[in-house]
Order: sequence, then structure tokens, then C-alpha cells
Amino acid sequence: MNVRLSGVGSYLPERVLSNPDLEKMVDTTSEWILERTGIRERRIAPDGVATSDLATIAAQRAMERAGISAGDVELIVVGTVTPDMMFPSTACLVQRNLQATGAAAFDVGAACSGFVYGLMTAASMISSGLYRNAIVIGADTLSRITDWTDRGTCVLFGDGAGAVVLEPGEGILGSCLGADGKGWDALMQPAGGSLMPATHETVDKRLHTIKMNGNQVFKFAVRAMANSVIECLDRCGMTRDDVNLLIPHQANTRIIEAAAARLGIPLDRVAVNIDKCGNMSSASIPVALDQAVQSGRLKRGDVGVMVAFGGGLTWGTAAFRW
Repeated sequence: MNVRLSGVGSYLPERVLSNPDLEKMVDTTSEWILERTGIRERRIAPDGVATSDLATIAAQRAMERAGISAGDVELIVVGTVTPDMMFPSTACLVQRNLQATGAAAFDVGAACSGFVYGLMTAASMISSGLYRNAIVIGADTLSRITDWTDRGTCVLFGDGAGAVVLEPGEGILGSCLGADGKGWDALMQPAGGSLMPATHETVDKRLHTIKMNGNQVFKFAVRAMANSVIECLDRCGMTRDDVNLLIPHQANTRIIEAAAARLGIPLDRVAVNIDKCGNMSSASIPVALDQAVQSGRLKRGDVGVMVAFGGGLTWGTAAFRW
């Protein structure tokens, strides 16, 4: 696509919510959470800090590493399920924060696949010559839509943001995006939209929080992630042996391990940070990418493969050379 990732950055809130902390909030144990999810702790944004605030810091760090200024930015794309508000877009608020007055800005709604969807959307627009660069951000404050009385879901989620700068050059090798709307009700936030506007009843019934069919999502995720990676590699003319680092959505350690096993990729070539961050939806992949780059686990010239799944149901894979 003649598009490269020229910079990456991320941001995690300072507050840590540990498993022992959750034991005091809901009927669960630290051991149960760790065994079922692989999560030890997650980050929580403080009151008054919005998704756009996390996204802005991640974008600034990515811009600094790419060596571009706010005046250079031509496009901002944000993948999120927790926008600051229904409209305007969170991307417009990030544009304001960055003072990137010459940039077009919009959000992408593909749930946890939002970053990969946004990445390939922006890359296509650069490849076509429409824009010279873009900032693609995955940012979510899932703590704001978590039902803290539901022990099946409240242990999973955290807050964070990650961003990449895209510019012309050799980098993105190929992609595979998909969706299956028949599974729309497996993972969702029922109320707050045009189908079920906010009322006292929807608030009382906690319908503005995440609802999930865990078994259905697990089976879908393992299959979708593995098949999507295989299809993407086939399109690129590559095999699993060409992959230096698999960067999966951080939803559940068991999902990651099962998908890696299906692909035949050893875990020492898989980026995993769910133990420290939890599930951050669209932020999971760019945060893990940034951590891999900063730690030296992913080096210039290495091939990385990002793969996500999310509500919709959606999935997406993008292969790139760092």
C-alpha cells in the first residue's frame, strides 16, 4: 500500500485497579479472575478525564516519535466505543486538543476491531494520494460503561489509548477485515442509541453498560482471529514463519493462547499485556504495539501482525513491516 507506520505512542491512566481491589467490590476472587482471564490488574481513568484526553496524549507521543508537528497532520481517525459524547466525534475533540487545525477528523465504530479498521481506512486514503499522513488512535474508557455489579464482565475491562502515525513509505503489507452482523447481540451496549434512548428505566436496569455472552464470544474470537490471520498472510504471500510478532486484541489470555495454537505461532512470538492492562477494546493493540517497540521486542524491519475481534461481530488483521 506504500504506507508505513512512522511513529507509535500510548498512554495508560495512573490508577491501578487490582484483583484484590475487585474482591472488595464484587463476589469474586483474585485466583478466579486470573485463572479465567489472565488479568491481574487494569488501569482506570480518573473522574473528569475523557476518552479524548487519553487519545490526545497517545497521539502526541506518536507524533513526537514520528517527528511531525500539529500543523503537519492531515487526518485523524479514532476507533472507540466510548466517545466523549454521541457527537461531535472524539476525533474532532482530539484535533482541537492537538491544535491540528488542518486535519480532517472522524471516528470509526467497529468495537474492539476499531483500531485495525481505522488503520486500514486511513492507510487506503494515504495510498490513494488523498492525504499525506494520518494519526490513527485506538482509545477507550470502558470503566465508564462497565456494570460493576456484574462479576462476569467487570473484571475484564480497563482504560487506555494508543496511536500510530501513518506516512507514505514501505510498511503495511496487507489486511483482512470482516463482520458477521448475525452475532450483534453477543457483545453490546443495549441502551443509549436510537433503538433504546436513555430513560429512567434503561438507567435503572443498567442497560447502558456492556452485556456479553461469554461462551459465544470465546468460540467466535478464536475462530475469527485464526482465520483472519491466515487469510491476511495468504494475501501477502507469507506464512506464519515470517511473523516476528503477533499482536492480538487483549480480551482473554485463553483466547490468545487458543488462537496462537491454531496458527502454530509460539507464545514467545505473541505480545501479551492483558495481565497488566485488562481488555481496553480498541486501545489494546496499539498499546501492546507501543510497548513492544519501546522494549525492543519489535525492531525495525520486523514483520508484525495485528489481529482483533469485537462487537458487531467484527474482526480485522493487518500485517506490516515495522
